[in-house]
Amino acid sequence: MRKSIAGLAVGVSVLMGCGPREAAPPRAGPDSPFDVVIANGRVVDGTGSAWFLGDVALRGDRIVRIAPAGLLREAPATVRIDATGMVVAPGFIDIQSHSRDAFLHGDGRVISKISQGITTEIMGEGWTNAPANERTIGVLAAIDPSNAVDSIARRFAGSDGFAAWLSAMEAHGVSPNIGSFIGATTLRTYAKGTSEGPASAAELDTMRAATRRAMEDGAFGVASALIYPPGNFASTEELVEIAKAMAPYGGVYISHMRSEADKYLEAIDELLRIGRDGGVATEIYHLKAGGVRNWPKAAQAIAKIDSARAAGQDVQANMYPYVAGGTGLAACTPPWASADDKLLANLRDAATRAKIVAEMNQDQTSWENLCKLATAQGIMTVGFAQDSLKQFDGKRLSEIGAARGRDPANTIVDLLLATGGQLGMLVFMMSETNVELQLRQPWMKFGTDAEGWDPDSAAKGLTHPRSYGTFPRILGYYVRERKVIPLEDAVRKASSAVATRLSIPDRGMLRPGFFADVVVFDPATIADKATFTQPHQLSVGVKHVFVNGTHVWKDGTHTGATPGRVLRGPGYTGGTR
Repeated sequence: MRKSIAGLAVGVSVLMGCGPREAAPPRAGPDSPFDVVIANGRVVDGTGSAWFLGDVALRGDRIVRIAPAGLLREAPATVRIDATGMVVAPGFIDIQSHSRDAFLHGDGRVISKISQGITTEIMGEGWTNAPANERTIGVLAAIDPSNAVDSIARRFAGSDGFAAWLSAMEAHGVSPNIGSFIGATTLRTYAKGTSEGPASAAELDTMRAATRRAMEDGAFGVASALIYPPGNFASTEELVEIAKAMAPYGGVYISHMRSEADKYLEAIDELLRIGRDGGVATEIYHLKAGGVRNWPKAAQAIAKIDSARAAGQDVQANMYPYVAGGTGLAACTPPWASADDKLLANLRDAATRAKIVAEMNQDQTSWENLCKLATAQGIMTVGFAQDSLKQFDGKRLSEIGAARGRDPANTIVDLLLATGGQLGMLVFMMSETNVELQLRQPWMKFGTDAEGWDPDSAAKGLTHPRSYGTFPRILGYYVRERKVIPLEDAVRKASSAVATRLSIPDRGMLRPGFFADVVVFDPATIADKATFTQPHQLSVGVKHVFVNGTHVWKDGTHTGATPGRVLRGPGYTGGTR
């Protein structure tokens, strides 16, 4: 859940102008058998066009025919699914995934994601497992000193480390397709470590070279996380230089911006500058205005984005449909306190702790003071590993402070020291009205900002419900119940909008010749069940999910199949994408 280095452990085609694609298989004749026929469904093809009644046929890893409903009723097929009353749509693409551990050495089925209809996960916010060197390995070793972590990390050193990491995840066996940006925090750590201060000329050269290699290895662009140290030690100028390095490869600069609250609009200005000066398209992670005093800025942010687009700048955004975010509790401390991996040492020193607490209590700070913005009542602690502290899992910071007789800032410090800095939090600071406003924007897309789980075996403690419910919540609550956006627009934003944005060929739409990433769901029952206090609950309503033509979710059960493949960015130089 924690997206800084200090808390890593807590966590489309040629038709769409996306470049070359693999040759489509020949069109099936009337006597050619299909592997799968999905019949009589409401076909929502991912373009935003109105649904129509149709039959969809799959053979191998491709969609081979889409026909009016009933036309394929006599066609021979190994599997036939009656989708009467159901929606047949392209698989959903999660533009902000954190399932790196599951894909590398965990449960690659990521049941909480597959059960939502997610067929592709895109990773990379801030940190990636590659490229690796002694600096990045040292950061991981500080979090987890086991030999296993060290040996895994070293597999991704060298000039093709990013490609090796992608291949290792695929070889592990994964249910969805996978791809990634290169983490900007990783790039900075690779060149400079976790120290504050501007990058030297030599360090910038190292970052540029690592960026180019990652783009050639298949990265979709560079992804920053600018409220977390050491990522937020990077200057605007440093990020511009990295953007320039990826520009020739068609990469996108995507960012968890430097502020989503008091300096929200200024952070958008910085992102726009990076895009202009770096010569790249830009994307905003989980667009939101945090803190009651900043809620009016949501409309201003949308106007700023619309204005930039009207002037010809390519800027877009994505979001999750919740009023709470999630990250590590260490984000409540000033960034300088985590420099050089010294957060815990600084908290243990009485004088430095006093300085940290004093800054945490300031109403206005130069950094994103999430806990002050949300107030102690708006912070829910999650992820306690210590038996003696599990009584506080899911409790508000205000409750814990009252129980321990401590003020909020000192309660945070106490908890960080007691958990080795590895504690998560849910931050309640967004407006439901703004969630709906953002959903309506034509340039919006969706991402879970979460890892995948298996609720029956691997799920421990609390997590954010978006791990289980993001896409069904949009389709059930916001489309069916609230009628905020039409079904067709929601599916487009969940599929082809991402494929187009990342130049992913042959995916994101239902088209003959496209890869068979397909979801079948009941529009009358699809819904999220996960809550903030009981998050490990699968969503309902998704009946079937196919990834590359393979059945991975069938009538509410994972089939165990892991047919996911690596997807690579437009700058990939290794051959078939």
